[in-house]
Amino acid sequence: MKPIYRRILLKLSGEVFSGDQAYGISPAVIEQIAEEIKEIVEVGVEIGMVVGGGNIFRGISGTAQGMDRVSADYMGMLATVINSLSLQDALERKVVPTRVMTAIEMRQIAEPYIRRRAIRHLEKKRVVIFAAGTGNPYFSTDTAASLRAMEISAEVMMKATKVDGVYSADPLIDKNATKYQEISYLEFLNKNLKAIDATAVTLCRDNKMSVVLFNVTTSGNIKRVVMGEKIGTIMRG
Repeated sequence: MKPIYRRILLKLSGEVFSGDQAYGISPAVIEQIAEEIKEIVEVGVEIGMVVGGGNIFRGISGTAQGMDRVSADYMGMLATVINSLSLQDALERKVVPTRVMTAIEMRQIAEPYIRRRAIRHLEKKRVVIFAAGTGNPYFSTDTAASLRAMEISAEVMMKATKVDGVYSADPLIDKNATKYQEISYLEFLNKNLKAIDATAVTLCRDNKMSVVLFNVTTSGNIKRVVMGEKIGTIMRG
């Protein structure tokens, strides 16, 4: 079988990194994700990635506790850099060339994000991890992922979390929640569903970028999506 996508943008939820822990980074989870990404690289897929930071610090949670929103969001961006560096380390130990590019400059540990340089890395079959969100407060890493997907001309945006798609309600709270196999951008927005940030969905809709949402904790799911298997939920049209 051949992959159905040549270039993808994979968004990894920060919560995935903690595994069964309440917070922090699980080395076993990082190892599993790195192994799956290696398999995709080996079949010729170019991979750009955006990683969340919710396993370390979530800006919106800090705001709820009285912090200044801008300061809290910048702290959340730094959390994504920590996750990105941990994933880069795991990938390079598996001999997968990887570059971390940050929206906020920190030259001692990562490259600054420059679109043309990112595309060149992808063309050279390097995995590129885009860290620090968009570099601006008030924007989620979902929105950063949709933005980077457009900028690198990805064929699809894949959001990988601990939930296996889009549901009518939170399946962890409502046992009667039903799963959508496919949903349109407009239906998602009209029903005020929460599986992905509304700003990111709007950006994808305006630029006709399909989004696949799936459960990454099931081993092999990233490759299954790349190979065209119908898992999770696809959002388009």
